[in-house]
Amino acid sequence: MGKGRLEAFSDGVIAIIITIMVLEMKVPHGSQWADLAALGPVFLSYVLSFVYVGIYWNNHHHMLHAVKQVNGGILWANMHLLFWLSLMPFSTGWMGENHFAELPVAVYAFDLMMCALAYILLQARIIKAHGKDSALAHAVGRDYKGKVSMAAYVVSVPIALLGYAWFAGALLIAVALIWFIPDRRIEKVLQH
Repeated sequence: MGKGRLEAFSDGVIAIIITIMVLEMKVPHGSQWADLAALGPVFLSYVLSFVYVGIYWNNHHHMLHAVKQVNGGILWANMHLLFWLSLMPFSTGWMGENHFAELPVAVYAFDLMMCALAYILLQARIIKAHGKDSALAHAVGRDYKGKVSMAAYVVSVPIALLGYAWFAGALLIAVALIWFIPDRRIEKVLQH
């Protein structure tokens, strides 16, 4: 099977996720700066999630450039990733509305951890379908950045639950920052 429908469907779902997140930000019921400032935590959680969804879209886009064909396993692995990404509006809204309280931050970190796990599984499914000598397998290599990210997500959940939501949030921001610059490994492999 070709990959066109998988790409189109994924792009559509990701666009809807971003739209839902922005629609969750309610317009303030006042015209003063203080009314707008009250939305600060909601806006900050939206910005962080927008960046994360953008990172996933960007890396998904690059990964699919290395794909020649898809199979049922790849389709289901992609749906698994989209499932966890589709929970971002909920976890984002809950965290922002509750001013980065411990449990909402832990749930947000858990969602990010599951998104990362789903992405890794999709990547593994694609490599299995295309072989260990495929362009994607060579591009991924040992994936230190992915391993560091997963470790940060895993650690962030209990840290937030232990009352250090600010530290867990800082870890999540750090992970977003290391992925903010697009991963060029796939582009480099495909150029050769």
